Amino acid sequence: MQYQNPILSGFHPDPSICRVGKDFYLVTSSFEYFPGIPIFHSRDLVHWEQIGHCLTRNSQVYLVTGAPNCLNIYAPTIRYHEGTFYVVVTNVTGDNHGNFIVTATDPAGEWSEPIPLPFAGIDPSLFFDDDGKVYYLGTDGGIYLSQLDIATGEAIGETHALWQGTANNPEGPHLYKINGMYYLLLAQGGTELCHMAVLARSKSILGPYEPCPHNPILTNIGKNLPIKAAGHADLVDDADGNWWAVCLGNRPLAYPFRHNLGRETMLVPARLENGWFYLGEDRAVLPEFTVEHAPAEEIPAGYAACSAVTDDFRGDSLHLMWNYIYNPVEGLIQQTASGLQMHGNEVSLWEDAPKAWLGRRQEHFCCTVEADLHFIPQQEGEEAGLTVYMNPAHHYEIARTMRDGRDCVILRRRIGGLCAVEQVLPYSDETMTLRLECNRNRYRFSFRTADGTVQPVGSGETQYLTTEAGGCFTGNYIALYASGNGKPMTTTATFTRFSYQPEAE
Repeated sequence: MQYQNPILSGFHPDPSICRVGKDFYLVTSSFEYFPGIPIFHSRDLVHWEQIGHCLTRNSQVYLVTGAPNCLNIYAPTIRYHEGTFYVVVTNVTGDNHGNFIVTATDPAGEWSEPIPLPFAGIDPSLFFDDDGKVYYLGTDGGIYLSQLDIATGEAIGETHALWQGTANNPEGPHLYKINGMYYLLLAQGGTELCHMAVLARSKSILGPYEPCPHNPILTNIGKNLPIKAAGHADLVDDADGNWWAVCLGNRPLAYPFRHNLGRETMLVPARLENGWFYLGEDRAVLPEFTVEHAPAEEIPAGYAACSAVTDDFRGDSLHLMWNYIYNPVEGLIQQTASGLQMHGNEVSLWEDAPKAWLGRRQEHFCCTVEADLHFIPQQEGEEAGLTVYMNPAHHYEIARTMRDGRDCVILRRRIGGLCAVEQVLPYSDETMTLRLECNRNRYRFSFRTADGTVQPVGSGETQYLTTEAGGCFTGNYIALYASGNGKPMTTTATFTRFSYQPEAE
């Protein structure tokens, strides 16, 4: 079998995976976006269907403002034990790091209310030992382990420091028991260019742990490959006994290295030989692997993650690709028989607060996006449009608005503290199609009128909407939005169609 990385493109960092029979389930971090913790299903490890989210109710999680792209839902771990799926995760909310577990018997269904945990730090994991004991692993200035009552979340006994890796910033621990030996897998080096995965083993769960002689077992440091910053791995075996790892990595636009899609999910073949794991090709994550043994190809029947999609907003619920920023506020966004209606509040795109904003990940360097908008502004400054959005300080958008008492279409770009409306074109019709064309170099905006005339509006450099220019841990979103810019909108903006089409480079 030959497959390409990433297996989940765009903002899908910190992957964790488990297997039940021939079915694989995978989760990733979601930070300030809601619903939280997307969950995917596959039978061949390459083709993934998004089947839902683990955090779908405001009662399960409160997402805080204050540091966009940096806070909230970090590094979930998914495990399965005796008929139940468990996801353990950290909600990073500034000074307070809240770790909790949610459970489900059907991973595509409703997940439980959180079981709060007494443990500090981030990047939690669970381990079910074969003697019936359950353990919590965490990162808090180092890697530690505690026995856990999985039903109540209470700690049992003392907390034990484990192996701390071979370099700085050990994090993301996962524990496995294979042939009577405990294997401890860590990320280290930070989630930038020096990221890597390291391994140690012990005959006792408490150690001492013996470092792998060929650590790091996974890294792209110093390699002339299009995938950088590989690390934060999780191991899984398939039904035939072959081993695999999922990990994160990013793909820079060009040199100097800058990436706009976020950290993505990669798949790496692994093998257990002479008591140690060997990952990738000479420890590297390649953009393409050819493997002799793999599960048979199976294309998802539902929403294939990272594929082309058109949404006419006519379903009973929002398509799984969509996210809000922070917890949804009642009344701002409604899916109706007429389409997606947005009732913009006073919050502008550049403010760090819940707003009438609905986005999906940009999952390809090259793609074309269209959105059909029905909207006539009734007061100065209110607007509705299409934005490519990294965070409140870094975004470009095309918008229908009223400016100096005149109906118009604008192109605006915000890069840090700099903001400019670069184009203003008169427009008075109620309907229009907003269009965004993306490539590695530029974001190009245009619109199509009711009679089919296409009007270019302008473009912006891709490099200024990259993590290196102004982001942190997430990637770019493409979003529909509406705002009164200082006061609630007096009229409703309605979107009746959205399409996302990947394009060849």
